[in-house]
Amino acid sequence: QVQLRESGGGLVQAGGSLRLSCAASGGTLSSYGIGWFRQAPGKEREFVAAISWSGGNTYYAVSVKGRFTISRDNARNTVYLQMNSLKPEDTAVYYCAAKYALYRRNVYTEAYDYDYWGQGTQVTVSS
Repeated sequence: QVQLRESGGGLVQAGGSLRLSCAASGGTLSSYGIGWFRQAPGKEREFVAAISWSGGNTYYAVSVKGRFTISRDNARNTVYLQMNSLKPEDTAVYYCAAKYALYRRNVYTEAYDYDYWGQGTQVTVSS
């Protein structure tokens, strides 16, 4: 069973950057599509970004497109979320999730698609 662990969260000023990592153990991520989601206090969990297991396809929420970049290093069993030009509204707990994918180019944007979840990492953006 794949276990996911996020890291890299923290406190940053508006306009700053953070890079989140999602490291896998107990299995290889190379056959999994990966998604990043976030949940702010009092709000529902929302999709942020996704990447196919080949890395060839990515997809972003409108709110982060052009500011966030998802990437993966299958050799390191790790997926990254580079977050630039951060805004206070990006404040949330960020989760990575893994979905076993039959097709190398598939990306998944719904939380219910995913099989495994990490515990989350807090990102706080101050104004």
